[in-house]
Amino acid sequence: MKLNAKRTVLVGLAFLSISAFWQLYDSIIPLILKNTFHISDTISGGIMAIDNVLALFLLPFFGSLSDRVDTKIGKRMPFILCGTAAAVVSMLFLPISDNMGSLALFVGALFVTLLAMGSYRSPAVSLMPDVTPAPLRSKANAIINLMGAVGGVISLILISTLVPKTGKPDYFPIFLIVAAVMAVSVLLLLWKIKENPLRAEREEIDRRNAGPQDAPRREPSSKVPMASDVKRSLILILISVSCWFMGYNAVTTAFSKYAQIYWGIQGGGFANCLLVATVAAICSYIPVGAVASRIGRKKTILGGVVLLASMFTLGAFVKEYHVWINGLFALVGVAWAAINVNSYPMVVEMSKGGDIGKFTGFYYTFSMAAQIVTPILSGFLLEHVGYYTLFPYAALFVAAAFCTMLFVNHGDSRPLPKKSRLEAFDVDD
Repeated sequence: MKLNAKRTVLVGLAFLSISAFWQLYDSIIPLILKNTFHISDTISGGIMAIDNVLALFLLPFFGSLSDRVDTKIGKRMPFILCGTAAAVVSMLFLPISDNMGSLALFVGALFVTLLAMGSYRSPAVSLMPDVTPAPLRSKANAIINLMGAVGGVISLILISTLVPKTGKPDYFPIFLIVAAVMAVSVLLLLWKIKENPLRAEREEIDRRNAGPQDAPRREPSSKVPMASDVKRSLILILISVSCWFMGYNAVTTAFSKYAQIYWGIQGGGFANCLLVATVAAICSYIPVGAVASRIGRKKTILGGVVLLASMFTLGAFVKEYHVWINGLFALVGVAWAAINVNSYPMVVEMSKGGDIGKFTGFYYTFSMAAQIVTPILSGFLLEHVGYYTLFPYAALFVAAAFCTMLFVNHGDSRPLPKKSRLEAFDVDD
């Protein structure tokens, strides 16, 4: 069985558009809140958590809803198209409200934008396992994450080059370009990917490849309850997801302020560190997917967790910016790639064939729940204890994820049978 890389890249366009927006959001919105509206770090952390509060409800709802939808263009595509259209319009009012100094317009535009983004994230992510046979999902997820990283790089390059070092910046050109990238990506996805035929093809491959123990779980109509040991593994990996997002998101959400205030980096220069991490992740996605296919998803994740916790611990000792810090962020990117590529496939591997959207919702419920708490908690520590708390805080939660992940015993990748008729399904159109 061979992964259709070209097709997976096209499927990843939806994630590219999502990641381009969230990188822009995480980098610029805290600066607008602090510099334009003069909001404290704690309250700013609360505002930055609104998207995660909404996502806690929206992602499982729209993930499950898309499982039940059946249209001529597919289950997921209607949500992707409508959500993107609403987001690219509403997000442009964010820099407009910043230039006007209107907090009311900013909050209204932010709320509508976050609703729009939440309506299609789970369907967009579910599209990959919908059209990819189960044994190939780690490799496919590597490509999907690579596409997401490309979206993040686009936003970081725009921020690094277009945000001035002095004076009040005008963020509208950056938001306009990102909105255009999002619209073009999703239109290309609609043009090139025919969701319904590809899903039918994947279901046939999975049925033929399933062992006796997998058959009930692979059937979309199966009513067989989840075994207790599988449920225990599912709960533990979801807790692990929450822990490493508690650590990682604390850094990404506060880093623009941290770099300017604690390290003294001016203008959009903070984006260079994040850019290094993102480029390192891009270079790592395919290799870590290949590594996981050899040693397993769990071992690859554990290695990434150890590396990430180590780099955050090292970051705690950095008092001012040095060039070598880019190396630290490069290893952060490698570690996050190892975790991200393999965790989502482990979750959906425990689902039934017709529950992919639902289990995608579970994954995002736990990741978003962590991201609700962590901007507020870390923001409180930044404001009332000191900015030096950021990296130790992140390292502590990532280390906790290692402890829970050790006891996850299901959802790992398994080698394909060496002699089978799978070659008949080795499509490479």
